[in-house]
Amino acid sequence: MIKRGDLCIGRSLAAFLDDVVIPAAPVDPASFWGGVSAIFARFTDRNRQLLAKRDALQAEIDSWHGARGGLGEASEYAAMLRRIGYLVPEPDTFAISPRNVDAEIATTAGPQLVVPVLNARFLLNAANARWGSLYDALYGTDAVDGAPAGVGYDAKRGAAVVARAKAFLDDAVPLAEGSHAAVTAYAVRNGALTPPLADASLFAGYRGHPAGPEAILLRHNGLHIELVIDRSHAIGRDDLAGLADVFLESALTTIADLEDSIAAVDAEDKAAAYANWFGLMTGTLSARFDKGGRVLTRTLAEDRAFLSPTGEAITLPGRSLMFVRNVGHLMTTPAVLLADGSEAFEGILDAIVTSLIGTIDLAGRGKFENSPSGSIYIVKPKMHGPDEAAFTNDLFDAVEDLLGLARNTIKLGLMDEERRTSANLAACIHAVRGRIVFVNTGFLDRTGDEIHTSMRAGAMIPKAEMKTSGWIKAYEDRNVRIALACGLSGKAQVGKGMWAAPDRMADMLEQKIAQPLSGANTAWVPSPTAATLHAMHYHRVDVFARQAEIAGEAPPPLAALLEVPLAGLRNWAPEEVRAELDNNAQGILGYVVRWIDQGVGCSKVPDIHDVGLMEDRATLRISSQHLANWLLHGVTTQAEVMAAFRRMAAKVDAQNAGDPSYQPMAPAFEASIAFQAATALVFEGVGQPSGYTEPLLHSFRRRYKAAEHAPAEDVVAA
Repeated sequence: MIKRGDLCIGRSLAAFLDDVVIPAAPVDPASFWGGVSAIFARFTDRNRQLLAKRDALQAEIDSWHGARGGLGEASEYAAMLRRIGYLVPEPDTFAISPRNVDAEIATTAGPQLVVPVLNARFLLNAANARWGSLYDALYGTDAVDGAPAGVGYDAKRGAAVVARAKAFLDDAVPLAEGSHAAVTAYAVRNGALTPPLADASLFAGYRGHPAGPEAILLRHNGLHIELVIDRSHAIGRDDLAGLADVFLESALTTIADLEDSIAAVDAEDKAAAYANWFGLMTGTLSARFDKGGRVLTRTLAEDRAFLSPTGEAITLPGRSLMFVRNVGHLMTTPAVLLADGSEAFEGILDAIVTSLIGTIDLAGRGKFENSPSGSIYIVKPKMHGPDEAAFTNDLFDAVEDLLGLARNTIKLGLMDEERRTSANLAACIHAVRGRIVFVNTGFLDRTGDEIHTSMRAGAMIPKAEMKTSGWIKAYEDRNVRIALACGLSGKAQVGKGMWAAPDRMADMLEQKIAQPLSGANTAWVPSPTAATLHAMHYHRVDVFARQAEIAGEAPPPLAALLEVPLAGLRNWAPEEVRAELDNNAQGILGYVVRWIDQGVGCSKVPDIHDVGLMEDRATLRISSQHLANWLLHGVTTQAEVMAAFRRMAAKVDAQNAGDPSYQPMAPAFEASIAFQAATALVFEGVGQPSGYTEPLLHSFRRRYKAAEHAPAEDVVAA
């Protein structure tokens, strides 16, 4: 550890901040560490008190259920939640008032990526996903005529892709007459596109010579479309108009994630995570990797240059506008020790360091500009209720003062993913009304908290039935309508959650349009390819017009949100219980083994049916809490759960057989730290704070890292 004032900083983190970040940032090095110490001194006790309040509220709710042997009558239940302060009074009518918000957030609707900050290659792919090839997205997925097969170019499939893309153009940017499929040449004459569009205002520019342009730029529903014209290209040479590709403006915004999708448990991990965020803000991030025997280097994409219809130079961003997601209020980190020797709260550290790095962008010291409007964008997850939102607001005030920033320069993305937040959403938004630029549902964490909050009310319905339970629809609808009532339209993002199956793009194209139709002007996607395909939905739906249509609708009643998904007096068939145990155990093991053994916080993990699904700690929270609930209420036994874990360990081992770095869990279960972590999440699940998985995961990951670096005799002894 390195002493900085009354703090002790992990050596790798201190070196990174002192030698790399602070010299690049517009801050006074002499006063910086003193200001950091002051922030920890000011906010640590308050953070602890907020966590204690979570525990006290949970104890009151558990006592209520215990005294009644279940949920009790609905109106009495709601009255109890108000009495204990779980539910707070609604604020008077108000409108949010953030300033200097970039257009990608405030006035444009489009997809949003979430990417683990520790994976530089994925991070660059996501940041560069502002533009995506529609031809590639359609050809490389099951979106057209099923999944691609074989090697080499399939001309029949290629023709189907081109036809699908031109049908999209006919829908989004139709010609005055005829179809884009029949165009023999695009040209620019007297500031207008030939052949003419049905709506001439959709022509936004071009590149190259007007009579034979290299590219045509169109703009519809705020999103750009680039038609790439190249008659020498393998595709363009066989196209009537020489159209070689169609690029869609895709991921308008991307969240670099320090939270659910990474495994960062010590100073070394935190320094590596912050270093990648630093690389984004300075424009210096790069990644070298092997692809088909070739070593490639990936960097951030340049901006895209065009001429306006009348010939003036215009530049469009080549990269997503970047948010960074900090961790929540719960966890502490050994990367920083306080004056009393205790670990510092990780969320406070994240707020300071990610904002410090963000000032490099605001000062114009990076290669590119992330926020032309002059804001730093931070997503804050896992907050419980308005008092915790107010804590974050005050913390950001203090960080702004430390860094010499104007008030509300640091913008806040509010995750509506905990039950006490969704039940008091307007009050939470009110607490951060000067800086909020984002509210987003998190179905997975929200379900985990639903189970834990009502853990002692009774046995829950099977996990698959959760998606159709009554409170889910109320939750999603209330999120949009309350956000609109608070004035988010035209000022901030109203978001929806992740499509978890990256290989099922045909299903995504069919189903995910429901999110913009709901009034959400952004939604999460699992890959750049998915972002390009999801962008098509924002051409089909004018989200801001849709928001205007539903703005006056009343949200579903709070009572609908508070319906607990209990199974009641259900007669559980043994095969139903076994199937549920196997499904949950397999999902837990498939994720945890990578988290503990390899430090992978998010990846495409095969489910029990070998379908790849994006998994992170939110999905883990559901599965572990669900099994803990069934154990508590006698639906299953500890022996049955352990048997399921042992069966599924063998399956997960088989699913990972092709990974040379994978360490099998079976049959030496007791020697596998990952297996022990997975089972602890269930058997100790009732006692975990809010049902979160982080405390146990961090503990077991540190244990694994310690064993990995210990001398051989110590490993044997352990």
